[in-house]
Amino acid sequence: MSALVPSAELIRRSLEIEAAYTLSRMRVLERLPGNPVGIAYRRVGKSGWALMAPYLPVPSFNAVIGLQAGDEGEIEGVLQWYRDNEAEARVEIVPGCEDDKLLRELVRLQLYQSGFHAAMIARPQDAAPPDPAIDIVRVTDRPLLEDFLTAYIAGREIPQGEQFRNNVRPWIDQEGWSLFLGRLDGTPAAAAVLYLREGFGYLADATTDPKFRGRGLQTALLAHRLRHAGEQGASYVSSGATFLSSSHRNMVRAGMSLQFVRALWTAL
Repeated sequence: MSALVPSAELIRRSLEIEAAYTLSRMRVLERLPGNPVGIAYRRVGKSGWALMAPYLPVPSFNAVIGLQAGDEGEIEGVLQWYRDNEAEARVEIVPGCEDDKLLRELVRLQLYQSGFHAAMIARPQDAAPPDPAIDIVRVTDRPLLEDFLTAYIAGREIPQGEQFRNNVRPWIDQEGWSLFLGRLDGTPAAAAVLYLREGFGYLADATTDPKFRGRGLQTALLAHRLRHAGEQGASYVSSGATFLSSSHRNMVRAGMSLQFVRALWTAL
């Protein structure tokens, strides 16, 4: 197994698939009658996006992503767009995409670097094999979807679970999505998503019911999704996690390597 060498092209494709997945997920909510969480998005600069959901405080839904050197002239207007809609946004900066002018503009606009986020990548053929002792299935019908959502709601500890369930049932029909369910003794216990697009995969939205954590479900879900991505012809699969979190460590155990660490900027 040769080392996976980072490159500007791999970073570009990782950012593109991450943005495509997030937009796909937001559009499911945008189609709800009356757009109740206020989904909105607009292009920024050469390849960036400003994403907004003022009534749903999910960080990835309220973020400026994909900024490049030379985009600094658009940042002030984008941040005003968030303020006009009473939304708070973070700005994500990827190393190798920025320059001094871009970072100075963030400082001028009174943003500060408030955190980090690890971006991981793997070739599916390099991934660790799934543990056959752990029950992981791909969700292909409506009854399994309900079990998937049961595990997802428990894992995320979503307070309005039934409303969430009603809102996201279209996930099973989204182009490029594959849903995976982890079970223990037949009980829905963990859930995760694989998104595939143009020969690239993205691992997203993994969660485990707190009652079942620490029993290998997330590592198993990673392995099954990586294997499925390879079977579908994906050359690379990317994902992300808080640096040194349990999710980050699980990805390393599954055979993924660090691609870059993005900086998160927020208003003072």
